[in-house]
Amino acid sequence: MTTVGDILSRKPGKTHWTWPFATVLEATKQMNDCRIGSLLVLDDAQSVVGILTERDLLTRVIAAERDPGTTKVAEVMTRDVLYCTPDTQMEELRTIMKERRIRHVPVRNENHKLMGLISMGDLNAFESESLNFTLSALHDYIARG
Repeated sequence: MTTVGDILSRKPGKTHWTWPFATVLEATKQMNDCRIGSLLVLDDAQSVVGILTERDLLTRVIAAERDPGTTKVAEVMTRDVLYCTPDTQMEELRTIMKERRIRHVPVRNENHKLMGLISMGDLNAFESESLNFTLSALHDYIARG
């Protein structure tokens, strides 16, 4: 079975984050520049204290008519962050994300060290790649007759 660690090991790039005292405007500029849908929020000890998502921005900033230039990330971020480990099975994570309507889940090891972030898009891309490999192998098998 495929694990989160399998997906994380093939995922390029770094994990993007911001500080709780950054403004929402600063955070959204970073999200736009990096073309991402969320930022982890880290404290001075580099521990995750929250996550700022597009949904947070829509519901807690725009719909609430808050000024993004003065509103701090800590005021609008999601504090109750769901984590997984590298050993978490991909299908288990997919089910949890679907049931809880979560699109981004941080990955941490047994020592609670942050290892990365998995998105629903990462799961879909990995599965699509796996299916393409299987289709290609089946095509080659059939073609050899």
